[in-house]
Amino acid sequence: PPISRASPGSGALNPFDRRLKRKQKNWAALQAEPGKCDYLREEVGGRIADRVFDITRTFPLALDVGSGRGYIAQHLTKETVEKLIQVDIAENALKNAVESEIPTVRVVADEEFLPFKEDTFDLVVSSLRLHIAKPCPVCALQIHQVLKPDGVFIGAMFGGDTLYELRCSLQLAELEREGGFSPHVSPFTAVADLGHLLSRAGFNTLTVDTDEIQVNYPGLFEVMEDLQGKYILSENISMGESNCSWNRKPLLHRETMLAAAAIYQEMYGNSDGSVPATFQIYYMIGWKYHESQAKPAQRGSATVSFRDLAKIEDLLKRGKK
Repeated sequence: PPISRASPGSGALNPFDRRLKRKQKNWAALQAEPGKCDYLREEVGGRIADRVFDITRTFPLALDVGSGRGYIAQHLTKETVEKLIQVDIAENALKNAVESEIPTVRVVADEEFLPFKEDTFDLVVSSLRLHIAKPCPVCALQIHQVLKPDGVFIGAMFGGDTLYELRCSLQLAELEREGGFSPHVSPFTAVADLGHLLSRAGFNTLTVDTDEIQVNYPGLFEVMEDLQGKYILSENISMGESNCSWNRKPLLHRETMLAAAAIYQEMYGNSDGSVPATFQIYYMIGWKYHESQAKPAQRGSATVSFRDLAKIEDLLKRGKK
């Protein structure tokens, strides 16, 4: 399907250049050591797999949206997922996917246009891919649509405080050297909006929690190399997380980059000379409605008041008697 700035049927603009994102991911997957910077994705993929294991059931058919090189699949077992379909916009990432014990089918497709029928999958997972999707619940709606009733979606995405050190340093340096600043890191969703987005898409029994992973680097240039920032000086290894927003600035002046590196070190530097980069991760779980699911009790049906919680031990003793 066409990759455009408009969200079909929503009237909203997509802030991301999807064609550029596909090129970035394909380029990153072709590097000599594409797995060298996958430590973050593998860590988050493992945490998503842990949440899958917490659900005591076997999933006959699962979908990994934006699978990349298979960061979730390598942590799953065939006793939990019997068959897995991996979808990614970058064909090179799928070609270099890590082998898994689960029977797997790989499909090249844009995460915003899932090519599957309604009520197909028992489980849908996604790791660190939805932050570059549309800023409206189009992707969540599609995930909800392809899930079977009583199916579950488990995902993770970057949160709004991700890379705040880098963003602040670049903004201050640009203000000082160039009299203004432009966005250099892709925009992220706020946690307050995430539950609302999933609810609008039709999910219920929602769970959203937040975590932070901090990684130390020698300096700002190494941070940008690891992320493959658009304005990187060295282009050898990448997470494939370059800024792909439409209003990205085409270049940064050398003086601005040096000033940003100094600000980064001065404001956030560690005692050993390294600098931290913070990745905020949102984890979400949502279920597709089925009549067998537990329902909230009717209003006024409670038999114990919250005022009696202080007497909980006495109430338990009476119950035993």
